[in-house]
Amino acid sequence: MKICNICHRISATDQDHLDCIQKIRIENEDENFKQSIPEKLDLSKDSINLGIEVRAILEHLTKKNKKEDLS
Repeated sequence: MKICNICHRISATDQDHLDCIQKIRIENEDENFKQSIPEKLDLSKDSINLGIEVRAILEHLTKKNKKEDLS
């Protein structure tokens, strides 16, 4: 028996829980993906060349975030 280093609950094996390990891996992948989006879209260099659809999505997301901040 061991304490899981991730969730700090008792583990029947001498290792961390498999679902805890998978959850951390997925969270790290999501964070890496979020950080790579501007690089993929090349937003920092030239936002004029973005497609109309992409600009519309980005505008929608920023408006949505502003509304949530006001609440």
